[in-house]
Amino acid sequence: MDLKLTKPIVFFDLETTGINIATDRIVEISIVKIHPDGREERYTQRINPIIEIPAEASAVHGITNEMLLNEPTFKEVATKIRDMIKGCDLAGFNSNRFDIPLLAEEMLRAEVDFSMKGRLAIDVQTIFHKKEQRTLGAAYKFYCDKDLDNAHSAEADTNATFEVLKAQLDRYDDLENDMKKLSEYSSHRDRADFAGYILFDDKGEEIFSFGKYKGKRVTEILEKDQGYYAWIQQSEFPLYTKKVLTEIKLRNFNK
Repeated sequence: MDLKLTKPIVFFDLETTGINIATDRIVEISIVKIHPDGREERYTQRINPIIEIPAEASAVHGITNEMLLNEPTFKEVATKIRDMIKGCDLAGFNSNRFDIPLLAEEMLRAEVDFSMKGRLAIDVQTIFHKKEQRTLGAAYKFYCDKDLDNAHSAEADTNATFEVLKAQLDRYDDLENDMKKLSEYSSHRDRADFAGYILFDDKGEEIFSFGKYKGKRVTEILEKDQGYYAWIQQSEFPLYTKKVLTEIKLRNFNK
């Protein structure tokens, strides 16, 4: 089933130095951009992370430090990636919890602004887990009846994810071919930031999800404990979390 699109959607996958959103780096990115008329654009790029790739990460994706010595840094390709995903919804496999947050960190680190405002996020893994409870390789076999060769290659994983979503739409009558509905279905609890440190309560107000102020409204805490904002900004929280907190602080200040 072809996707019903009102705007372009970007499927993407990252290979990285690890799984820490705040500190790990991208070593490969692959993008498939689907336009409403069905036209496709593709981009795959290996990236020099400028930090050591742990052996355990290389064992997963097969990319070593030596292989990336002559590749560009993320900062050198950030504007190209920004331009390619501009005005697009985003989709991936476990993308809501990992790929989108880590991409945001790299963009902000490269001093290229990144925001999810005006975008939808569709996580094919969440749809799969809600329906079948398996992995990408199993999803590819289950939905497409194909073996996922070269798994943990960003390009192979991206292409498989795109095919799996189309097959999911074919299989499940209750799954609407509508990007907003797919985004809602594949989302977890509403988050103001990617990492889930700041959530929305049932009134749509931002609340902290951790620490001594867990469940408390962010605006209330920023007013009552001004040092808490400074502590978060100076600690190893994701850059996007810090950005969201600053936006809330400025919004409240400008009221």
